[in-house]
Amino acid sequence: TGAAGSIGSELVRQILNYEPEQLFVLDQGETPMYELQLELALSYPKAKVEFVIGDVRQLDRMRRLMEHAQPQIVFHAAAYKHVPLMDENPSEAVLANVLGSKNMVDLSDEFKVEQFVLVSTDKAVNPTSVMGATKRVAEIYAQSKNEGSTTQFITTRFGNVLGSNGSVIPLFKKQIEEGGPLSVTHPE
Repeated sequence: TGAAGSIGSELVRQILNYEPEQLFVLDQGETPMYELQLELALSYPKAKVEFVIGDVRQLDRMRRLMEHAQPQIVFHAAAYKHVPLMDENPSEAVLANVLGSKNMVDLSDEFKVEQFVLVSTDKAVNPTSVMGATKRVAEIYAQSKNEGSTTQFITTRFGNVLGSNGSVIPLFKKQIEEGGPLSVTHPE
């Protein structure tokens, strides 16, 4: 999930290097998914990849995908991640990061996926933002499923990934090119 995002698309590239039998890539963003599709057709012409437009918040749609795909491993990278935007839109953060993650965790358990990897954030540690709190809830829920499930639920946390969508580096570069100033959100 979240296959067309910066972390998701890099996961896709890395997974394809292992020549999986089949890879299903899911994202709700049509344009970034189209761009990923073009890139992969050139870089991995023999790979068997199915591109799926869908939203992890839609349980019925995700259930149909799981029935069709019968995945062995699920990498769940779909999430809203921009802290200020999620502070201003908490209901969307909860829907995507909590409900969407719950849907994917529950379906992975139901369809007896071998491993489920939740891509989380360092902001889930003692969260001070809506985004961090919603990701922490997703972590707790996924980890709670390890008891009594045949699926192994794993969480991995990323910090500020240089060059990822929303990374501060492209913003600083643009601000420097325009003669400054640099926007700093915290005095320290």
